[in-house]
Amino acid sequence: MAEFEATRGMPASSTIVYGVASDVDIMDRWLPQGLSVADAGPGTLEAGGDLVPGPGPHEGLFRASEEQLRVEWGGRDHPGYAGWLQVSDAAGGTSEVTVHISLLDEPDSGARADEVRELLDRSLDRLADEVSRHLSA
Repeated sequence: MAEFEATRGMPASSTIVYGVASDVDIMDRWLPQGLSVADAGPGTLEAGGDLVPGPGPHEGLFRASEEQLRVEWGGRDHPGYAGWLQVSDAAGGTSEVTVHISLLDEPDSGARADEVRELLDRSLDRLADEVSRHLSA
């Protein structure tokens, strides 16, 4: 099993960042390119795209806890995939986001692992951009 984690500072308070990060309707704006999600009812998402293994969309589990400023997800039909995103306060009205992904069938080193780390970093950059857009709106 491979575990991947990345952390990035965000230009807004934890509650604002959590609001952006947990909004399923705008997640596609910051998730890795090649992954899209849509609300599929309480506690579930439908995931699709090039990064999702196998043909067609897949059902995933989804939980967002405003009290904990935490989002959790996993693959219902791909139980070897799970992750979480945690927002925490930082100095000066900013915050920090940590994303953690567990991939049962992936190596934790090599080219594929490097690709996953790069996807995480780019997603956090895109999330920071989305938060900035939210602030200027």
